Amino acid sequence: MRRTRRSGTRPEIELRRALRRRGLRFVVDQPVPGGNRRRRVDVLLRGTRIAVFVDGCFWHSCPEHGHLPIANRTWWRLKLRGIARRDRDTDTVLTAMGWLVVRIWGHEDPSRPQNAWSMSPARESRW
Repeated sequence: MRRTRRSGTRPEIELRRALRRRGLRFVVDQPVPGGNRRRRVDVLLRGTRIAVFVDGCFWHSCPEHGHLPIANRTWWRLKLRGIARRDRDTDTVLTAMGWLVVRIWGHEDPSRPQNAWSMSPARESRW
């Protein structure tokens, strides 16, 4: 897990390129405004108060590509449920503070507006 990147993944970089092409200004890998300092937003558009999260398929339990490892299944099930619960809590905190929360799956094309800027419904964990 040490090699898992926290920031600067390929989907995040593609999203940033798409935002720059549109002339938008943003900051990257920032703590959740007014929230827990350990939770971080992938791309933050401060002026328009939009918080964009690029969720990896494995860690955030994508319904299309997420999978549960065979080894140590119970531990992974709890771990991935905890991540999904934390995501929902972060969305609730940001929404209560007046931010628009946008979640994009890592496999989606961020340069297409219907993918990048469609608001994702609250996600339930697969596990």
